[in-house]
Amino acid sequence: MIRWIIIFLVIALVAAVFGFGGIADGATDIARIIFYIFIVLLVFSLLSKLLRK
Repeated sequence: MIRWIIIFLVIALVAAVFGFGGIADGATDIARIIFYIFIVLLVFSLLSKLLRK
């Protein structure tokens, strides 16, 4: 998942450098959504491991 976040952030940066604001905004939004999903899954995974012990 982290790989996808980095890919979309690089796409956003490259698009912003070349002046494609709409594409940069879209890629940034996708990266942000994937990041939040990653954080939620990480917290859920850590809590489940702590509660199993």
